[in-house]
Amino acid sequence: MIILVRHGETFWNREGRIQGRTESDLTPLGERQAAAMAALAADLVGAEGPHGWRLVCSPIGRAQRTAGFVAEATGLPIETDARLAEICCGAWEGRLRAEIAHIHPDAFATREWFFGAPGGETFEDVTARASDWLGTLPPEPERRIIAVSHGVWGRLLRGAYAGLDRQATLDQDVPQDAVYRLYNGQIDRFDCEPLD
Repeated sequence: MIILVRHGETFWNREGRIQGRTESDLTPLGERQAAAMAALAADLVGAEGPHGWRLVCSPIGRAQRTAGFVAEATGLPIETDARLAEICCGAWEGRLRAEIAHIHPDAFATREWFFGAPGGETFEDVTARASDWLGTLPPEPERRIIAVSHGVWGRLLRGAYAGLDRQATLDQDVPQDAVYRLYNGQIDRFDCEPLD
């Protein structure tokens, strides 16, 4: 089983700024989202506790901060794996989406925009990292992992896990107030209680 958590809202998420691998702190709402997702992940781990579970996280600060909440809720130590890092958005990192849209009016017409940044990673690059990580995990049912990562990476991991085609992979949601359970070939979404 994999319990997949995306980091909480960041200041750059709120501003509409492209993050990629650049750092941006969690907002107060993002902190509350992280705490709520951590509690939900702990519930999904179950009554038997975290024995046999691992908590693996992207090296990027917003994911590490979110994983800190999960570690507190579960008692698990955080392991860092660079393969869980968000897509590199190259020259677009730190720039406002509106600014890029002004220069490239068609850039955001589809969810393919993530892969159009000069010097950034491709769909194939990120899928290869996600698939490589997935391939190193123990088989189900021994697999017990909580993974804390990012929107694009998590979307592509779920696509690789379920064998989705490119469009179906990109059409998936990337919430910051829900977690996903990947188990026995299925992907289930669990929403947190609404936060204000």
